[in-house]
Amino acid sequence: TNPPTTTQTHTTTMALRMILDKTVGAVARYYRSSVGASLTQTGLRYEDIINESEKEVAEALELADPDVITGRVRRTKRAIDLSFKRKNFLHYAPDVDQETFKVEIYDDIQKIIARDQEYAALNAHTK
Repeated sequence: TNPPTTTQTHTTTMALRMILDKTVGAVARYYRSSVGASLTQTGLRYEDIINESEKEVAEALELADPDVITGRVRRTKRAIDLSFKRKNFLHYAPDVDQETFKVEIYDDIQKIIARDQEYAALNAHTK
């Protein structure tokens, strides 16, 4: 038998990539809905559970609007209180749209990461 040609290898790679992308997309959608359901029960947003001890997140929170910080703190305290009482947020506010995946600081985090990467690339020559 003849070894596969470059075209055959490329086609096989593209087919595997498509299968992988579909699988990862399906798993990501399932994970997002699962996380969303858990956050809805506690009244938290996805950005509320991002680790604020990471440098980029801490900087984004420092630059954020005070209302964003106040809302984050209040949601966190409420979630802790509900957890302690073993209650569900939906029992108290069943019709409230919590905007579980609302983006308030994530864009800033991405910009800070990009800035730091650019700074590192520009200063790579000094090493």
